[in-house]
Order: sequence, then structure tokens, then C-alpha cells
Amino acid sequence: MFSQSGLSLDQAPPISVVFRFFFLGACFGIISGISLFFYQTDIFDASSTAALTFTHLLTLGVMLSFMFASLFQMLPVIAGVSLKSPIKKANLLLYPFTLGVVTLLAAFNTSASWLYMSVAVLLGFSIFTAVIPMLVNLRKLDNHTSSSKGMLFALSALFIIVLFALYLLLSLNGSLQGTYYTEVKIAHYSFGLFGWIALLILSISFQVIEMFYVTPAYPKTISNYLPMALFLVLFMSSVIGFFLPSIWIVGHVVVIGLLISYALLTLKRLTQRKRPLTDATVWFWRMGLSSLVLSLLFILLQYFTEWTLLKPLSYIFFASFALSIVFAMFYKIVPFLTWFHLNSQGYFTAPMMHEVIHPKTAKKHLYIHLATIVTFILSLFVNLFIFLAAMLTILSFGWMAWQIIHAWTLYNHTQETGEKFDMGSIS
Repeated sequence: MFSQSGLSLDQAPPISVVFRFFFLGACFGIISGISLFFYQTDIFDASSTAALTFTHLLTLGVMLSFMFASLFQMLPVIAGVSLKSPIKKANLLLYPFTLGVVTLLAAFNTSASWLYMSVAVLLGFSIFTAVIPMLVNLRKLDNHTSSSKGMLFALSALFIIVLFALYLLLSLNGSLQGTYYTEVKIAHYSFGLFGWIALLILSISFQVIEMFYVTPAYPKTISNYLPMALFLVLFMSSVIGFFLPSIWIVGHVVVIGLLISYALLTLKRLTQRKRPLTDATVWFWRMGLSSLVLSLLFILLQYFTEWTLLKPLSYIFFASFALSIVFAMFYKIVPFLTWFHLNSQGYFTAPMMHEVIHPKTAKKHLYIHLATIVTFILSLFVNLFIFLAAMLTILSFGWMAWQIIHAWTLYNHTQETGEKFDMGSIS
């Protein structure tokens, strides 16, 4: 768990900053489930508007919201970076970002040129406003941990992703000719999946796996050099890809090898826990890492066979990987933050972490999440299962939203009615 010696209330962002991004991600998740009733199995056709919309609902609306919540909290804890004016920075990101995502979804479904330009302004401004200060603060650190180095590469990847996205948006808008549209599109999604989502998760895991689950530390060669290796492979593939598009085959194979090695090593670390008790978050990590391995194998097999189900299966299992890890982190962060902030404010009636979110509640969500992934897979064979997948997706993210509301209600209730230590009476 987080050590209080490494995090003070002055250093930590207000709890509302983290909660609002988690809640925003959950809301976009619910919207993604609702969208399935309209798009149905068209989401598995990579060239369709349905796939484009649903993919960005998950990657941008859900994953980026969740990851910004984690970054605002983790940068002070893992990297020792204290973000000045966190509420102001969060607001400069939250509102234009939310409007930008909604506008992007409208642009995909209407192809209105002015909407693409609006998206470029809203998302470019909001994401750069958050990412650039984080990058500057990380670069100023004198002593980097393996996690802070990895986060530096992950945020650099996000910066590049947004630059690629701006090129694609302005090409769709007609402001640019889009000469390199295909090359930039490949680089955009490769950096998005492997250089941002996967890279940020593995960078954070170098510290939280050992810290949360009391496992042996990762080998230094892995924790110090894997994030840099992933970033450099993607960066070089992007540059060379403008002149030799086939380089991406080599780049993806190398990335797949690196990430599978990481996933298998982390799964092994989870079997070496010094705490024998297994909670739902351990199983979320196991499910996520196993899904990552399957997703990467399905991507690799696409170079050798034409089986049409390989691509949608790779999408489903990559989503399972990313969301499983997010849920694992969520069920550690939210209870701890609720207790930590109230305890630091002097409330001896602060609810314990299991009172904020009971372990059985997290386990029920694990079953819901597992059922959701299974129904998505079944919908590839029987289309009607997509409606069950839609309902389970809404339930999964609704379940998460309710935990945030419950934690926030407990937090406010304790502040209104809780009793504090009377330090003046101690002499």
C-alpha cells in the first residue's frame, strides 16, 4: 500500500481531482455500453464508423480518463512530483477534454469538417495543458525510479500520439492534404496501444506490484530498460515507416516479444507473493496480463494466417488487458485515498478501507467483468450476444461509478459529522 512517509496531504492532490476523472471514465464506459445497442457487431469491422467510435470511446473516453486520474495521484507517490495548482490543472483538462471527446464522436458519425477542427482545438489544448507540465516536472527530477523513467516515456508517447491525431484530424478536415495519412494512422494506433496504454501500465507496475502484493522486485535490466526499448522501437518504426511501411511488421514483432516477456514475468511475480491472501485485485491483474498475452499472440498470428476472427479477438483481449488493470488499480486507490485524506485531516472516525469498498464488492465486479469479456467473444459467433455484452458493459461501469459515489458520500459525511483528534488537549 502507499506509504504515508512518501505522501503528505500537502503533496497529494485533492481527492476530488482523482475522483472526478475516475467518474468521467465510468460515464464514458456506460455510454460505450449504450452505443452497442446501436452499433452492435459492426464494432468488429475495423473500417467502420462503429469501430472508430467505439474504439475511441474506450481508449480516449474511458482509458485516458482513468489514466489521468492515476497520473494525478501517482506522480506525487511514485515519482515524487508535486503538481502545483492541481485543481486548476484538472479543470483545464477535464472540461475541454470532455467536450472534445463528445465532439470527436459526433465528427466520426457526421463527417462535418468544422467538428474535426473543433476536436483538434479542444483535445489539443486540454491534453497538452496537462501533459507538458507533467513532462517538465518529470524531467526536472534528480533521482529517477524505474517507474518515473517509464512514466516519462509514456507521457512522451502520449505527446506524440496527440501530434499524430492532430495531423489525422486536419487531414479529415481538409486543412491538410493528408499525403501521409495511412503511415500516420498506423503510427497513431501503435503508439496509442503499445506506447501509451501498455507502457504506462508496465511502468506503474514496476513499483505497485512489489508495493501492493509484496513480491520480489523486477530485475533491474527489465525495469530500467524495457520502457525505453519499447519507446525507441515504436519511435524508429514510425520514422522509418514513412519511407518503408513494411518496417512495422518488424516493429510489432519486437514489441510483442517484449510485452509478452513482461507479462509472463509479472504473472510469475504474482505467484511469489509473500502475502498468501488473494483478493480480487490480484485476479484482475492475472486476467489483464493473460489477456495481454492472448491479444499479442492473435496480433502476431495475423501475419501468418487469414483467419478473420484474429483481429476482433485481439481487440477484445487488449481491451480486457487495459480495463482489468485499471479496475485493479481503482480498487486499491479509491479506498486508500478516502481513508488517507480523512485520516490526514485528523478524523479518528475515518472509515477503514474495507468500509469504503468491501473486498466482496470488488470480487463481484471481477465476475461481471469476466462475463462481459466472455459475451463479447461469444458475440463473434452468435450476434445476439452483443446485446448481453452491452448490458454487462453498462453494469460494469455503472458498478464502478456507484463505488465512486459511495466513497465520495462517505468522505463528505465524515467531514460533516466525524470527530477529530483534539491536539490541544494533549499536553
